[in-house]
Amino acid sequence: MRGDVNVMALQDCKPDGGRYIEPEDVMEVDAMKRRSFLAAAGLAMFGARAVAGEREFPVMLSEDEWRARLTPAQFAVLRDHATERPFTNSLKGERSPLLDEARAGTYNCAGCGHGLYRSETKYDSRTGWPSFWDAIEGGVGTQTDRRFFMVRTEVHCANCGGHQGHIFTDGPEPTGKRHCINGLAMTFTPDATGEVEGLPIGA
Repeated sequence: MRGDVNVMALQDCKPDGGRYIEPEDVMEVDAMKRRSFLAAAGLAMFGARAVAGEREFPVMLSEDEWRARLTPAQFAVLRDHATERPFTNSLKGERSPLLDEARAGTYNCAGCGHGLYRSETKYDSRTGWPSFWDAIEGGVGTQTDRRFFMVRTEVHCANCGGHQGHIFTDGPEPTGKRHCINGLAMTFTPDATGEVEGLPIGA
């Protein structure tokens, strides 16, 4: 018997038409199961991005154009659906300063400048990501995200499709929603100055 045969699988082998299943047969079945699992995992991880890629938005750029416009961390979040680390809000050596931003103003998409959230709807969710209980009307769009064997509500910029984060149902009144957003996916425009701030800084 070969040393890499699944012993537990062999213990479950039973006669089939008067012939016991050989170890090689068990190994072949195990290999097929592994291939099926990896294929399903790949589809689950790719699903949300594939759907977003098929949609059209007012702002549509090529991958090269997005890379030229965005920092590496911004591109990873907005175009590849990456997630920054909580509390440090860092990724790829860059960090967003927006978690602790408390001034009155508008949070914009870092990809196209479209207004997404107002400061009046921001709150401390204690999750480590900027959180809002509602978006500006027409600011965001949503779609079902089935990656990683979960079903979540993905939220993106309604103007360019840039991934922002996810929406959960554990937020405060009046909506009961928590828009959990990557700081690196946004910029901030204070009402007092009208100047765009909140760009990534060194981690």
